[in-house]
Amino acid sequence: MAAAKAGQADDPQIAVIGTGIMGSAMARNLDAADLTTTVWDGSAAATKPLAAAGFTVASSAAEAVSGKPVVITMLPTAAAIESVVFDGGVAEAFAPGAVWAQMGTIGAEATTRFSERLRQVRPDVLYADAPVSGSKGAADAAQLLILASGPQRAETVLRPAFAAIGRKTVWLGQAGQGSKMKIAVNAYMSVLIEGVAEALELASVLGVDPAKLGEAIEGGPLDAPIADAKLHKMEAGDYTPEFPLQWALKDVDLALEAAGGVSLPLLAALSGQWQSAVDAGHGREDVSAVRLTLATRGLRVPRAACADGR
Repeated sequence: MAAAKAGQADDPQIAVIGTGIMGSAMARNLDAADLTTTVWDGSAAATKPLAAAGFTVASSAAEAVSGKPVVITMLPTAAAIESVVFDGGVAEAFAPGAVWAQMGTIGAEATTRFSERLRQVRPDVLYADAPVSGSKGAADAAQLLILASGPQRAETVLRPAFAAIGRKTVWLGQAGQGSKMKIAVNAYMSVLIEGVAEALELASVLGVDPAKLGEAIEGGPLDAPIADAKLHKMEAGDYTPEFPLQWALKDVDLALEAAGGVSLPLLAALSGQWQSAVDAGHGREDVSAVRLTLATRGLRVPRAACADGR
């Protein structure tokens, strides 16, 4: 396997920093494409399955990136990147002329800030802002949509790695544009998922068979793959994390933050609803677990609203 080939002169070397649900899938697909991959994560439990599969697990993030022409970070928050890359010695440890692909969803403001900070401490390192659209299933199957932005030279260097982990890469211009697109895409997705949860709750109130609801929507203009997948997870009571709710809420809040003074009332209400689900202990479950808090919050059509037919 590629993970065992480290050291060959003509072998591409990649470091993956952050091996949670998405990062570990990326590492496996890079390896399957014969790209030697070294991994690191702050949690030993996250790298244990990769170590068992033969991957080289670095003892530190700085060690992982040393000598690697391509570094992928798949960390969940801007604070995590700050801690690992800039406070943890990674920026200084980047190989000369390396390309850093930041692939987590951290927002446009943080993306720009990190790009400028990297330019100050390591002007020789190229920075690509490349968040991904897709959850665990797409990551496992190397079917992620990569929303990339950054210098053109980075595009050439990253092409083999991105081809190994994604179905398509869309380059959107200078660094920061990828994160802006990802925030908009996830806002759309979040509204769909909440809509599915509330439609199922309403169906329950009305005595409608959830399976029949799915059947009525399937194949028609309202049928969206993500909505269909989450409907079936909610219907089955399967909240195994594919996209953890706590990170979905983070993305909703990033969208509200990025909007500034622009009113986004639906996303604002959704943020409060999802925060209640996280507070109820569902943060590490799949985002479909938002279904669980609707009945407990007593969400019902108000009687007064129905009295005059409106």
